[in-house]
Amino acid sequence: MKTIAISSFKGGTAKTSVSLHLGAALAKFHKAKVLLVDFDAQANLTTGLGFDPDEYDSMAPVLQGEKTLDEVILNTTIPNLDLVPADTWLERVEVTGSLASDRYSHERLKHILSEQDYDYVIIDTPPSLCWLTESALIAAEHSLICATPEFYSIKGLERLASFIESIGDRHPLQVLGVALSFWNTRGKSNEAFLEVIDQTFPEKLLESRIRRDIKVSEAAIFGKPVFETAGKSRSAEDYQKLTEELLVRL
Repeated sequence: MKTIAISSFKGGTAKTSVSLHLGAALAKFHKAKVLLVDFDAQANLTTGLGFDPDEYDSMAPVLQGEKTLDEVILNTTIPNLDLVPADTWLERVEVTGSLASDRYSHERLKHILSEQDYDYVIIDTPPSLCWLTESALIAAEHSLICATPEFYSIKGLERLASFIESIGDRHPLQVLGVALSFWNTRGKSNEAFLEVIDQTFPEKLLESRIRRDIKVSEAAIFGKPVFETAGKSRSAEDYQKLTEELLVRL
């Protein structure tokens, strides 16, 4: 089983969309058994797969020892693709219940996921360097970084790199790559942005680029990956290429 944490330092980097479509592509086109973990209290991954986060339990009661993981896993419309949904309880879960007094609470997710029987576990993390993100990175073997070719996204990579490095000193963690979304081939500052990424994460920039495509937003309205609603769109093509490139790296 390979565990991948999808990370970014700020919102708007298509992190959740990358999580959803990487998981869906692995299940749909590569016949892998995949578990998506929505570990962001905003629950965008949950709603993006057609579930109401107010109706289901998240990883929170599992972390608290009140439920097993099997009790909160949901089956999606994609065969072999399962989901652990998110809810607002996740946002403060580390300061409540049994986690509040556990000095090693950030290692619980790793122990929970280690007992699962999936080919891939993909964790969608919050766009901040918080307890949830640290727990996800500790639980993961690999981190996939999401960025966009704009100033604040690129600058945030430097802080994220330091955060990942500090965790890597304590737990085995490899940066799998840096994925760029909302890519415009005619962007005036593309080369400058690519240079900063290469300096921050040497040799980790992925060749695949996710181009801006309204079809992704439309798919989210239906609670499905774009492969199901617009299989011949450029975003569907881009996400398949990204998945294939990551499989080579894995």
